[in-house]
Amino acid sequence: MSPLVRDVFWTVRGLLDSRLEPIGLSQARWQPILALHRAQKPLTQSALAAELGIESPTLVRMLDRLSADGWLQRKACPNDRRAYHVVLTDRAKEACADIETQVAILRRELYGAIDPQDMEICVRVLEQIKERASSLQPRANSPG
Repeated sequence: MSPLVRDVFWTVRGLLDSRLEPIGLSQARWQPILALHRAQKPLTQSALAAELGIESPTLVRMLDRLSADGWLQRKACPNDRRAYHVVLTDRAKEACADIETQVAILRRELYGAIDPQDMEICVRVLEQIKERASSLQPRANSPG
């Protein structure tokens, strides 16, 4: 099943990437922008990295490029001098409407022909797999 889940992920990601390319956004660009937009509040770099499931050094390089291209800004966190909030620029906020529209269109196109009950079962099974996988993750404080 893992190859199937991977293949579905990459295929859908490729479709969305091609639809967002005209506004200058690849997955590496739209994913953090959309995560910040959906959070509806400034996130620290570490919180954004956790949200995206990537390592902080990877995120820093991504944010450097997005900042240089005018998609976001880093602002000092008022509660922690060592941390920075990542905030969207007006350009990114405007692009979020296009991103959300393309995501909604693609979802309708992909899921529209699928029986809603089948979709509910699929989601439920994937949630169970995710929960089980999380329970099998090694804990930071566990011996070993």
